[in-house]
Amino acid sequence: MISQYISVALRHAHYEVLEDGEGFYGSIPDLNGVWAQASTLEECREALSGALEDWLLFSLTRQYPIPVLGGIDLAIREVA
Repeated sequence: MISQYISVALRHAHYEVLEDGEGFYGSIPDLNGVWAQASTLEECREALSGALEDWLLFSLTRQYPIPVLGGIDLAIREVA
């Protein structure tokens, strides 16, 4: 389920070419703090994927809210 969430989230990614040939910037607008910068677009995509994984693990371990994307809800619920 996490890999599906990552796949959906990366489809929402937005990339920009930085000025003066400084490379690329990528972010996922629905997920605050998930961004990356790299020399090439491919490196930026890889870095953004890694940033997303780190953000998800951090958020899940602290039970922070994670937005539902593509109908995938990763919220941890207590079992009664």
